Amino acid sequence: MTKLHSIEGASKGTVNLPAVFKTPYRPDVIQRAVIAQQSSRRTPYAQYELAGRHTSAEYYGQRKEGARITMNKSMSRLPRIKPGGGGLGQVRGVSQAKAGPKLHAPKGTDYTKKINNKEAQLALKSAIAATSNIDLILQRGHKVSEVPEVPLVVEDAFESLSKAKDILAAFKKLGLTAEIERTKTKTTGSSHGVSRGRVKRTKKSVLIVVGPKSKVLNAATNIPGVDAVEATSLTVEDVAPGGKAGRLTVWTQSALKHLPTQHGTQ
Repeated sequence: MTKLHSIEGASKGTVNLPAVFKTPYRPDVIQRAVIAQQSSRRTPYAQYELAGRHTSAEYYGQRKEGARITMNKSMSRLPRIKPGGGGLGQVRGVSQAKAGPKLHAPKGTDYTKKINNKEAQLALKSAIAATSNIDLILQRGHKVSEVPEVPLVVEDAFESLSKAKDILAAFKKLGLTAEIERTKTKTTGSSHGVSRGRVKRTKKSVLIVVGPKSKVLNAATNIPGVDAVEATSLTVEDVAPGGKAGRLTVWTQSALKHLPTQHGTQ
């Protein structure tokens, strides 16, 4: 049981938390589930199997070929193109030749990591339960000194907010101002992503979990670091970004009603 808060920050009574919030914390299973979800988005890539081999080049190693043989001549015994009028042309069709195939090209490896269905369900339930653990929330670096309680449950009127400024006003009354200020500043990455266009990084802030067809889903996208998702579409990576559980989450009253039917009970 936890307190129910209005969008004005006042207490409106209490609500019963679903049984999924009693799931034990399993960081190992959560990490595996996040890796499986991230690997499923990786697209295999490879070169065309005949790249560099679309050529008329041929190796002539038999004496009956006449003038086109490369034996007993001061030239490499490699496939050569057939110029008009006979004779030997340039080397083609091998990796060391001009326009030849790559020696060790990508093979189109499938990098997907598999995970059992029951493990994935356990990881999601464990990550949801971790949103009510204040120690895990602080380990992620969230600012919760002014937050009245975790898990933070608000009334369904929060779902009708259709503008980012209205959401920020509600966050201020719920004690989330320091958390929003924490993610306003972008940091510069230090890996290869910088040279590939992914220079700035935005920290993960508040996660808003709502019921179906909520106006908050579009409005929250304009706030840096804030994500909004329907309870029926919740994934492990939403509540445990990078495999580290304990994300600061705002639950609406209607979102809690969808959790037991969607993710089962413990």
